[in-house]
Amino acid sequence: MKARTLFLLCFAAAVAVRAVPADTPEEAALKIEARLRSIRSLQSDYEHLYYSMTASEPLSEKGKLYFQHPDRMRWDSLEPEEQTFLSRDGTYLFYVPEEKQLIRSRGSKDRFESEILALFSGSRDFRESYLIEAGSFPTDGAGAVQLKLTPRKEGEFTYILLETDPKSRLIRKAIFFDWAGNKQEFRFSRIKVDPRLPPDLFDLKVPPGTEVIEDEDALRK
Repeated sequence: MKARTLFLLCFAAAVAVRAVPADTPEEAALKIEARLRSIRSLQSDYEHLYYSMTASEPLSEKGKLYFQHPDRMRWDSLEPEEQTFLSRDGTYLFYVPEEKQLIRSRGSKDRFESEILALFSGSRDFRESYLIEAGSFPTDGAGAVQLKLTPRKEGEFTYILLETDPKSRLIRKAIFFDWAGNKQEFRFSRIKVDPRLPPDLFDLKVPPGTEVIEDEDALRK
C-alpha cells in the first residue's frame, strides 16, 4: 500500500509539472526585456558571422563586447584583425589601427550595433517595436528560448532571430536578416553581468597621426 501511495504521489507531481503552461512568445519577450533592463553593465566574448548571398563562406570575426547602461557599447574585434567600434552618447566611432583611421559618425541608427544596444539597454519596447513570434532554428543550448522579431516599422532588417538562456534570460545569439537575403549572426559567450568596468573604457584614445574622418554615412556601408 505504501509503495502504491508513493507511486501515485510521484505520478501526480509529474503531471503537475507537465501541466505548467509554457510562456507565450510575448510573455517570454517581456521577461527577457525586464531582465535586460535590470543590467547596469555587461562583458562578453562574441563571434560575428556575416553570410553574404555572393559568397560561399561567411566572414568571421571574434572579440570582446562591453556594455554600460544606458547607451555605451564597445566592440573590440581581435580576430582576424584589430578593430574597435564604440557607441557613446549618440556618437559612433570606428577605429582601424592598421589603417591609422578613425571614422566618427552620428548617422548609424539602423545598424545592427544600434539594434543590439537598444536590446541590451532595455530601451526597446519589444511589443511596440516588433511583431513577436516563436522562433525555431539550430542551437546547441538545451532549453533555449527562441523568438522571431519582425520590426513593425520598415528598416534595414526584415526580421531578427533571438536566442536567450532559459535561466539567466541573457541573449546568447542574435541573427539579423536584411532585404537582400544576407544575414549577420552574433554569438555571445562567457557573459559577465554587472562587472566593474574601467572608467575610461568608453573613451577611445588613438595615437598621434591617426586620420579622423567625419562622415554621417560611412558607418551605414
